[in-house]
Amino acid sequence: MAEAVLETERVPSEQIQMNITGMTCAACAARIEKQLNKAPGVVRASVNLASEKAVVEYAAGTLTPDAIIRVIEKTGYGAEPVTEALGEEREDQRIAYRNLRDAFWVGVVLTLPLLIQMVSGFIPHASFMLPVWLQIALATPVQFVVGWRFYKGAYHALRGGAPNMDVLVSLGTSAAYLFSLAVVIWRIPSGLYFDSAALITTLILMGKLLEHKAKAQTSRAVRALVKLQAKTARVIRDGQEMDIPTEQVVTGDELLVRPGESLPVDGIILSGRTSIDESMLTGESMPVAKEAGSAVFGATLNKEGAFHMRATKVGRDTALAQIIRMVDEAQGSKAPIQQLADKVSGIFVPIVLVVSLVTFIGWYFAAGFTHALINAVAVLVIACPCSLGLATPTAIMVGTGKGAENGILIKGGEALEQAHRLTAVILDKTGTITSGRPEVTDVAALSDRVWERDLLALAASVERESEHPLGAAIVSHAQAQGLILPTAKDTTAIPGYGVRAMVEGMLVLIGNRAFMEREGVVLEDKADRQADRL
Repeated sequence: MAEAVLETERVPSEQIQMNITGMTCAACAARIEKQLNKAPGVVRASVNLASEKAVVEYAAGTLTPDAIIRVIEKTGYGAEPVTEALGEEREDQRIAYRNLRDAFWVGVVLTLPLLIQMVSGFIPHASFMLPVWLQIALATPVQFVVGWRFYKGAYHALRGGAPNMDVLVSLGTSAAYLFSLAVVIWRIPSGLYFDSAALITTLILMGKLLEHKAKAQTSRAVRALVKLQAKTARVIRDGQEMDIPTEQVVTGDELLVRPGESLPVDGIILSGRTSIDESMLTGESMPVAKEAGSAVFGATLNKEGAFHMRATKVGRDTALAQIIRMVDEAQGSKAPIQQLADKVSGIFVPIVLVVSLVTFIGWYFAAGFTHALINAVAVLVIACPCSLGLATPTAIMVGTGKGAENGILIKGGEALEQAHRLTAVILDKTGTITSGRPEVTDVAALSDRVWERDLLALAASVERESEHPLGAAIVSHAQAQGLILPTAKDTTAIPGYGVRAMVEGMLVLIGNRAFMEREGVVLEDKADRQADRL
């Protein structure tokens, strides 16, 4: 009997990242994400408030970037495809931060006299009131100039059918300001709340400023990785050597890398021998010996000899670029718990509006209009959903960023969320738990005729000009011991083996066992026993 096997053909998909402008709270991100996921052809869309980016996966050939932008703009927000390099700060973010900072300090200057008036009311025999005209003069620019961003955000949110935090702030501060204005105009026997309206606006701007700084600081890890990349490369084309920007290197180019230089791209060594410091990739402190046919990676450091290499991976395909991309994507990923936060924040604002209305009605019949208005405004302002929707993505950005700064790459929000359940950690290589820099722990002289301090001084004097990590560790240890280092002469480095020099008439050899055997030095059995003890 023949059996038919049906296979579901997977529809090819494409992915695009969009920079989003105009988001102010989690309700904004939830609204955009909902509309994107409803768009025809979209397989999956995710909007991250902290990174201000949207990742849209759609069936190949069904959508264009312009169509996705129109969906986002119809929701009431701005969008454009991500064009900046990984880790590069967006120009619109820098401008937004400057504008926000300037608005905040204007708010501080204008609000400070009103704050002093407010605080004076709690100090016996020190209470005072500013003239009404001065209160109006101070509060009005705070309300409608400094706080204009809240009105603008509220308009876009209501036009898109998704009330957000800006709606709450605008309603609360406007109610306090307009009520106070009505008290002045119609001489209603009640208190004035110009100070409250101005103070609320300024304090919320301060919160916005702190949020913006936190988001900017968490991108430092990605920018630090980007700085590891070499800026220029020495390419050999048509028999001529030329220095060009690393971005212009193409696959197949032949490059010359000299000692002390960072490798510009990934590739294969064509000729030459050297040792390369790959600690930025592996964490291992010891340089790796390389020769013709060995694979090498961009941003690692050439420690010894010059060599020629063939570029095999450039630009976004290099190992470092993939690490940078992974960190960037991890910072923008969503943890499972954030799905709950997004759902709650999406309906949070309408619920707060209803609760505020109920509060107003209840207090109106219980204590009159003034108390009703004060308590209704308090509900609107205090019940800010921003922390609810921003806490999780910001925690992910900070967590993955701090991990990257300390050499720990975290794949995404889900991995970070599950980390608290770990009970055991298995490490597959020493580089995982080392600092990436060797240190001298013990000095042992195998002959009673040589003091350990003298032995250390001789070794450090030879290694003083060396770029080898072990040599640098020896010199650093000798300097920490306060030793006086004699001058080494006729220093000769033998790649892959060690170094020889003359120090105060003595021949000094420093290197591995193969070097010693090559130089005819017989190591006694006690050397092995001493090494085992260490």
